[in-house]
Amino acid sequence: MNPVPPPAGCLACGVCCHSLLPTFVRLTGEDWSRLGPAAERVAHFIGHRAYMRMQAGHCAALERRPGPDGAVDYFCTVYADRPQICRDLARGSPECLGGQLAEAGRVGCRAGSPNPAFVGL
Repeated sequence: MNPVPPPAGCLACGVCCHSLLPTFVRLTGEDWSRLGPAAERVAHFIGHRAYMRMQAGHCAALERRPGPDGAVDYFCTVYADRPQICRDLARGSPECLGGQLAEAGRVGCRAGSPNPAFVGL
C-alpha cells in the first residue's frame, strides 16, 4: 500500500492527537480491521471497547521528528489506515481550530494561536 501523506499544516500541529485520556479515540471493529497488524501496537482494549493507545500524552501512532527548521514535525504512523473519527476531523474545521486553541499550550503549539497553515481554509 502506498502511504498517504498528511496535510502539510498537520505536520506542524498534531494537537488532535494529544490527550491525557486513555479513552480519547474509540475504535470500531472496522477501524481495528483497517489498522491491520499495527492495531496491536497502537490500540488496546479497556473492558470490551477498543481505543487508540495513548502514551506520554499523545496517540501511540504519533511520531515526533525534528523538522528542517528545528521545530517538531508530527507524523501519524498509521495515517493511511487511521480510524474513522480521525478521518472525519477536517483540517482547519471549527473543531480543529477549537482543539488548537484549547490545547495549544499543553502540547507545545503557540498558546492561544491557531496553526497559521489552517487560517482561512
